[in-house]
Amino acid sequence: MPRTTNNVAAHRRRKKYILAARGFFGRRATNYRMARQTLERAMAFSFAHRKQKKRQFRRLWITRINAACRMNDMSYSRFISGLHKSNIEINRKTLAHLAWHDAAAFARLVEIAKNA
Repeated sequence: MPRTTNNVAAHRRRKKYILAARGFFGRRATNYRMARQTLERAMAFSFAHRKQKKRQFRRLWITRINAACRMNDMSYSRFISGLHKSNIEINRKTLAHLAWHDAAAFARLVEIAKNA
């Protein structure tokens, strides 16, 4: 009895990787083994960087809030503490947006935090 190779399924499985590797440079796009290795590495990086993106945006928001607080003669930590004491629940993304686009509204929040 001859050996069977299940050629159709094997070809489909490999083609999936080759199609996903389109745009890679040189043999990485055409050679199955290199394409698979490169793709697995790329997928690992994309998974990790999706997590890092959230951290990096939070750092950016805090930096923007701190800069706006300093312009209003207040530190970031005292500002956040004052907001908590006055029961104002605004997330850092929204605070950063206010600090960047609406300085007057942010200044009002700073005054509320100072009074708390």
